[in-house]
Amino acid sequence: MKTLPAQLTPFVRSDVTGALLAETLGRPEEEFSLAELGRRIGAGGGVVHKEVGRLLESGVLVDRQSGRNRLVRANQGHPLYSLMRELIQATYGPVPVLRDLLGGLDGVERAYIYGSWAARRHGEPGEYPNDVDVLVVGDPPRRELADLAVRAGEQVGLDVNITRVGRDEWDAASPSPFIATVRSRPLVEVLTEASDG
Repeated sequence: MKTLPAQLTPFVRSDVTGALLAETLGRPEEEFSLAELGRRIGAGGGVVHKEVGRLLESGVLVDRQSGRNRLVRANQGHPLYSLMRELIQATYGPVPVLRDLLGGLDGVERAYIYGSWAARRHGEPGEYPNDVDVLVVGDPPRRELADLAVRAGEQVGLDVNITRVGRDEWDAASPSPFIATVRSRPLVEVLTEASDG
């Protein structure tokens, strides 16, 4: 994962930091190993170790040793905890929120965020996104996706729009204009076949 300056929250050091905060502040009671955090956000061990170290130094996270593992979690006693959590949930929260919601839905093979949110996450400058556009590959029921979009939107504080396409349509050598456009622009992986198992 890139360590460029964050476009979603300019005061956050990098997108890696934002993603780490989304995972930890979004689940304040849960402890994570550094390896698990790296897997969840797609960042290497060295980068995760460095960024977690900074968050521990500032008191945003707390840690403990469990055997050979270092486990970290959100510091709910931090004076800015509630404000940070709310802001991070609205900016970096869509990935873990959607991963959790879509991961339990039958028929979802892959899921990506596209559009302006994905562009900001990839470092493209621009205005803050008004919504989160999600592409689901597979055949989950549309009604369940609509309900899930509402729940995700309530959690992240932005409208969430979910579009469903079939696997054949997504994998087609000559895709529809919509799919061709989505594939040509920045995508943020939410679920893939490798991460879904």
